[in-house]
Amino acid sequence: MLYWLTGLSDGGDVFNLFRYITFRAGGAFLTALIFGFLFGRPLIDVLRKRQGKGQPIRTDGPEGHFVKAGTPTMGGLLIVGALLTSTLLWARLDNGFVWMVLFVTMGYAAIGFADDYAKVKKQNTDGVSGKVRLAIGFAIAAIAATWAAWLHPADLTGQLAFPVFKNALLDLGWVFVPFAMIVIVGAANAVNLTDGLDGLAIMPVMIAGGTLGIIAYAVGRTDFTEYLDVHYVPGTGEILIFTAALIGGGLGFLWYNAPPAAVFMGDTGSLALGGALGAIAVATKHEIVLAIVGGLFVVEALSVIIQVLYFKRTGKRVFLMAPIHHHYEKKGWAEPQIVIRFWIISLILALIGLATLKLR
Repeated sequence: MLYWLTGLSDGGDVFNLFRYITFRAGGAFLTALIFGFLFGRPLIDVLRKRQGKGQPIRTDGPEGHFVKAGTPTMGGLLIVGALLTSTLLWARLDNGFVWMVLFVTMGYAAIGFADDYAKVKKQNTDGVSGKVRLAIGFAIAAIAATWAAWLHPADLTGQLAFPVFKNALLDLGWVFVPFAMIVIVGAANAVNLTDGLDGLAIMPVMIAGGTLGIIAYAVGRTDFTEYLDVHYVPGTGEILIFTAALIGGGLGFLWYNAPPAAVFMGDTGSLALGGALGAIAVATKHEIVLAIVGGLFVVEALSVIIQVLYFKRTGKRVFLMAPIHHHYEKKGWAEPQIVIRFWIISLILALIGLATLKLR
């Protein structure tokens, strides 16, 4: 919205700053951060008052989690609110990619909110039916994937790009839409599975979001794409503002989610943020890089899939408990130890993902 102030500029005044994506990204970060600090405590107070007993704790979960009973959930509202406000304020509102990513984020936030509300109301871990959640999630992803394909330049429409092998493109044709749907839905649910310890999910999300934001900025500039030898996708640079807001809002939330958490993100936040990461990867043609940058989420999701399939086949378990962060809890690792080590892994994977921009 503030981009419109450039209309008042003669080219040499303060209004000219609003032309620059990097300046507006900084503004989005600060706005979201301040939003989190201003509204964090009031939101937590309201959630605690309305929810009473807070988020239900799994009876078959790690014993150390029972002390968390009474902690309110739906803290993702703080992140989503900061993210939406900052993006609408600082991004160009004539950019289709911004609206596509916002559509996925808010759509998945709505699914998560309904699920969190059902859990709190029933006071058990059975929220909205998994089939219903997936059906709505795939519907949102289908719209977003079709939207992205329409926004992509003609030479990239329906194409799958590869990191490192940058001249290689795989023409998926009509299969691109279902492929992109799986990327978005998979990312949303993988982040959702990761959100099981205080502070565990939000930092890797910020790291992955920041990495994808840099990639979006790079592939949206012809000079950068020529230097890095990656495919040019005009318009994606504005996504940097969204990811800057995500980091600002995420830090504001982490202030209250750091152990011991005063509020849980809930599905409201985890589904929204995961869906956003998937949507950005689809928009920038970096779906494979998302699997690297978000490798922690991939491992968390795979641990659940492996556990379920192996148990159904043999009646035995591969892990002491899935997702894998609970496995390490059962092995005696302290919660902060798991969280910080997983953060370190996320940072390493992000650096590897960024390195693919220059590798040939």
